[in-house]
Amino acid sequence: MRFPFRSYFKSHHPQTLSSLRFILDSLFFLLSKFNPMAGNQHATPHSDNPPPFDPSEPSIPISYPLKTLEELESRSYFDSFHFPFNKASVKLPPYAATELPKRPRLLVCHDMAGGYLDDKWIQGGNNPDAYAIWHWYLIDVFVYFSHSLVTLPPPCWTNAAHNHGVKVLGTFIMEWDEGKLLANKLLSSKDSAQMYAERLSELAASLGFDGWLVNMEVSVDVGQIPNLEEFVSRLTQSMHSLVPGSLVIWYDSVTIDGNLKWQDQLNGKNKPFFDISDGIFVNYTWQENYPKQSAEVAGDRKFDVYMGIDVFGRNTYGGGQWMTNLALDVIKRDNVSAAIFAPGWVYETKQLPDFQTAQNRWWGLVERSWDISQNYPLTLPFYSNFDQGHGYHISVDGKQISQTPWNNISSQSFQPLLEFSGESTTGHLEVVVDLKEPSYNGGGNLAFNGTLDDDIHFSARLFEGKLQLADSPVHFTYSVKSNGSSLLGLSLEFTSAVRKQKSVLLASWGDSLLTMTRFVRHFDNVIMPRRVTKLETEPSWVIQESSIAMEGYMLTKIHAVCYKLRPEVHKSESQGNTMAFSPTEYHAVLGHLAIDSRTLNSDFPPSTSWLVDCNYIKWSSGCHDSRKLNVNLVWKLKDGKTHLFPKYYIYVKKQSDLSIAEPNGSLQLVQEYLGVAEVEAFYVSDLVVSSGTSSVKFIIQVCSLDGAFQKLEESPSLDLDVQGS
Repeated sequence: MRFPFRSYFKSHHPQTLSSLRFILDSLFFLLSKFNPMAGNQHATPHSDNPPPFDPSEPSIPISYPLKTLEELESRSYFDSFHFPFNKASVKLPPYAATELPKRPRLLVCHDMAGGYLDDKWIQGGNNPDAYAIWHWYLIDVFVYFSHSLVTLPPPCWTNAAHNHGVKVLGTFIMEWDEGKLLANKLLSSKDSAQMYAERLSELAASLGFDGWLVNMEVSVDVGQIPNLEEFVSRLTQSMHSLVPGSLVIWYDSVTIDGNLKWQDQLNGKNKPFFDISDGIFVNYTWQENYPKQSAEVAGDRKFDVYMGIDVFGRNTYGGGQWMTNLALDVIKRDNVSAAIFAPGWVYETKQLPDFQTAQNRWWGLVERSWDISQNYPLTLPFYSNFDQGHGYHISVDGKQISQTPWNNISSQSFQPLLEFSGESTTGHLEVVVDLKEPSYNGGGNLAFNGTLDDDIHFSARLFEGKLQLADSPVHFTYSVKSNGSSLLGLSLEFTSAVRKQKSVLLASWGDSLLTMTRFVRHFDNVIMPRRVTKLETEPSWVIQESSIAMEGYMLTKIHAVCYKLRPEVHKSESQGNTMAFSPTEYHAVLGHLAIDSRTLNSDFPPSTSWLVDCNYIKWSSGCHDSRKLNVNLVWKLKDGKTHLFPKYYIYVKKQSDLSIAEPNGSLQLVQEYLGVAEVEAFYVSDLVVSSGTSSVKFIIQVCSLDGAFQKLEESPSLDLDVQGS
C-alpha cells in the first residue's frame, strides 16, 4: 500500500503487486530492527546480533503482531510476558461505548512504515519527535494497520483514542501468496472459520480495543465463500457479545464470487459482506458519483459506508495530500462516511516547515471539510495539561522531575481544539502547544506569544463541550506563567433550552475595578478568581481558582482570553476617547486546566492500602564495580479495586552504605524518575546501582483523574536489598 501505481497493479498485475509488497514489507521489518532501543532512561540497546525474540522472557515491554494462524489458534499470546502490559488502561466513556452516531463519520487508518515503531515501546521511548495524532476531536474510529496477519494496536493508541471517545480497531489481513495459503486454512471448514473468529474476539476483549478491520486481499475459491461469510458473521456476533458497541469493518477486496477485485463502491459484489458486518471500507480509487451510488445501495445504513481516501494520493479522488479535503467534500455532500488512509504522510514525507506546524495545517483542512466529531468536556472531572505524548522534559506541579527527551502517546491528555478568533487584526498572537518551555504538569503547555494592543483582547478556542450542569457550583483551576503585563483568563459559553445563552469571563487576577470596566460590555458576567496561589518552589507559576453556579445550563465552549490591563492606557469611556497605542509584546503560558464539581482536593489511599511486590529479579555486573538490576514491579490495592487511577509515576532512591545522615538523623536521598505506567506494573531495565549501595527503594506515585499527584512521602513503595551488599 505504498506504491504510486498500486491501483493499476491491482487491476492488471496482482501477482506483481504481491511480490513488490512482500519485498517492501520485508524491508520495513528489517529497518525496524534498527529503531533505537527506547525503554525507560536506563534501557540499553541490544547487541548487534540480538537473540531471537522470545515473548515468554522478561524484557522491556513491547507491542507486537501475530504472524501465524498457529499463534492465534494456540492462544500463546496470553502466556507472553508482554501481554499484561499490552492491555489498554483507558476504557471508552459510557457515551462512546455504544453504537456510532447516525451521521457521516470519520475513520482514520494509521499505516506508517510497517507499524510498531516508536509506539511499540509501551513504557515510552526517547524520541521527542515521535509521530502522534492529537486531532482526536475530528475522528470517530481509529484503525491500527500493518501487513502482519493479526495487528494488535499498541495500548498507547487505544488509551489516547478512548480518552477522547474514539473507538480503536486492530487489523486482520491476508495478502500475497502467503495469504492465499493462510486463507485456505482459515476457510477449510465452518468450524475453523468460527474458531479463528472467536480467537480474534477474545484478543480484542482481553486487550481492551473495539474490533477489527478485516482485509482479505486474496482470491478465494468460490466454494470457500460460505465459510468466509461464516467467519465475518461469527466475528461480528462474538465481538458484539464480548464488547458491546464494537465494530467489524470489511475492506473492499475479495468479492462474493471469490475474485480479488476492488469495487471502489458498495455494490452487489461486496454487499453480502457488508450485510453481516458493521460497515465497509471502500477502496480509494472511486469516482465522483460512487459515494452517492453506494449510499443508495446501503439504504438506511449509508453511514456504515466508509469511502477510502489515500493521503499519499495514489489514484485517490482529489489527489490526497494537501487536497484530501476535496474528497472529503464529495463524501460529506453525498452523506456517507469517510476513511482516511495513512495520515502519517505528513510525517513520513517531512512536510515543511516542521511536523507540528504541517500536522496542524493538514488536520485544519480536514476540519473545515468535516467539522467536529467529538465534544469535551462531557463529564466531570475534566483535566488537561495539553501534553501531546512527546517532549523534552516532564514536570509535576511546576517542578521538573526529568529532562530526558521522551515519547509515550498514552500520556496524552485532552487535546485543545486550537482555532483562533480575535476582536481585531491589530493584535497578533500565535497559539501553540509548546514542548520546550518547562511545563506545569507532564511535558506540554499552551503558549501564547506575539504582540497585542493594550485595548484589545484575543480569544483562542480550547474546548467545545456538552457538559450539563447541576445545582452544585463548578470549580475551575488553571495554572498560568506570563510576563509582567500579560494576563490570561477563560471565557465560557453556556446554553439552555429555556433560557438565553450566557457568556462568562473567568478573569485573571489583577485590578477588579479595571477588569470589570473593561469587560462588562463583552460578557454577561465577569468573575474574579476566588483564590490565587503562587508555588513556593516555582513562583513563576500562578494557580488561579474560580467558581460558578449555572444550574440548568450546558457548558458548550471554553476559550482562552489574552489581554493587557494598564490604568494609564485604559480607555476613558466618559470622554469618548479612543486612543491608539503601539502593539506591545505578549507572552503567557497555560499549564493546565481542571474542572470539577467539588474543590480539587484528591483523596489518595494511604501507602498501607497497597500491596507492592516484584518478580523476575535479575542482577548482573556493570562497569566500575557497579551492578545492573532488572526487575518487574507490580502493585494493587488490598481491597482488590482496579482502574481507579489513570497512571503512576515510578521513582527510585538508592541507599548507600556511606550515606551521611543529616543533623536530625534522617537521610536526604534524591529520588530518580524512571518512567510512567498505565497498568499496575512497571519493568525496570538495566538500572545501574553503584558500588556501595545497600538497597534501592522504588516509589509508585499515584495520579488521579483530576490531575493531582499523591505526595511522594505518602506513596506506596518497595525496598529491595542489593544482591551481595
